[in-house]
Amino acid sequence: MGTVLPTTMDVSTKAVDTPINPPKDLDAGALLVLKSKGSWLHCGYHLTTSIVAPVLLSLPYAMGLLGWVAGVVWLALAALVTFYSYNLLSLVLEHHAKLGHRHLRFRDMATHILGPRWGRYFVGPLQFVICYGAVIVCSLLGGQSLKFIYLLCRPNGGMQLYQFIIMFGVLLLFLAQIPSFHSLRHINLVSLVLCLAYSACAAAGSIHIGSSSKAPPKDYSLSDDRANRLFGAFNGISIIATTYASGIIPEIQATIAPPVTGKMFKGLCICYTVIILTYFSVGISGYWAFGNDAQGSVLSNFIDGDNPLLPTWFLLMTNVFTLTQLAAVSVVYLQPTNEVLEGLFANPKKDPFSLRNTIPRLIFRSLTVVIGVTIAAMLPFFGDIMALFGALGCIPLDFILPMIFYNVSFKPSKRSLVFWINTTIAVVSSALAAVGAVSSVRQMVLDTKTYHLFANV
Repeated sequence: MGTVLPTTMDVSTKAVDTPINPPKDLDAGALLVLKSKGSWLHCGYHLTTSIVAPVLLSLPYAMGLLGWVAGVVWLALAALVTFYSYNLLSLVLEHHAKLGHRHLRFRDMATHILGPRWGRYFVGPLQFVICYGAVIVCSLLGGQSLKFIYLLCRPNGGMQLYQFIIMFGVLLLFLAQIPSFHSLRHINLVSLVLCLAYSACAAAGSIHIGSSSKAPPKDYSLSDDRANRLFGAFNGISIIATTYASGIIPEIQATIAPPVTGKMFKGLCICYTVIILTYFSVGISGYWAFGNDAQGSVLSNFIDGDNPLLPTWFLLMTNVFTLTQLAAVSVVYLQPTNEVLEGLFANPKKDPFSLRNTIPRLIFRSLTVVIGVTIAAMLPFFGDIMALFGALGCIPLDFILPMIFYNVSFKPSKRSLVFWINTTIAVVSSALAAVGAVSSVRQMVLDTKTYHLFANV
């Protein structure tokens, strides 16, 4: 029981003394998309954009499903567990890199540690669905932000949601052509500033409305129906877990120039500093101001019917910040898809900007965006589907597999504290994933009575 928790120095002596060997014969996907040129600062920018996204505006709604005590506790616990989990994943990557196996992708990591079937048939497809689903959800949210801005300027305007989703898709068509993950470092720095900006606006707006004469009656009570309260609680847990999810930690670490030791930990410290500033301020202030009336996005509470509760310029500014960061988040989550496409259609021996590589990149990345935007326009309730993906995908990738990878790679004693912490997190997370999936399916069934294809919500 004297074993200490793993830190960035918790690796074997043999691993520390072994030099890092670069991977040999990189395919075009790894070579062209996952260029290893970044610093720990760049890593922090990528991590922040992959985690701190406008979905955090749903935290007041999630807390309304859990109540004050459970909501705040789970918000803090999810932050602690994911920071621990991502640090474990980084340590495992560093450990294998020092043994001569630097893994640049999640599926490569699973293949090497657990076997080829895990990488090919479980982790690879799961990661693809989660990341591409995130692109679809961002397209939907981007369209909704554009529509919100439009209705502020023209309250009686007749344009439909799918038209705004297409407009957002046009922006993505251009951004999707950025060749490598490393090339996004400056965009992701701007993204970091934007998430701080709209979170500050959301918190300030909530506090202003909640303390004004326009404040709605505050009701923090949970549902009287036991089944609704139980399923609601698990929905809230799934929502909060999904807001902390990344799913591309190995790909982000792959962008760091060797040696990578300790750099990911510094990047995580940047990311979680932003998380603490944004998640807790938005979640607590929004739930305090609106209670159980908090909507899926707290920004929707800033308008009462057709009556804005805040100045129009403030609402416009907040939505522009949100909209702009959504574009950055979308491009980050396109990277696993781009990496697969480059691996299939690019020639690693040719210049990245040669016609041989540029034309396939233009065609297939554009096709990827068009398909994603079309799905977003057709299924405006796709967020409910992503709640299911979050339960079955985000929780396994971010809460379960890192624990398994660490225990398999480092083989801690079964009597050690770290072994039992990892095992407990993996078992509890598996149970939450199963119950969260059931709750998500139940919510989808309820929502099918409301929504239809190309609905103008």
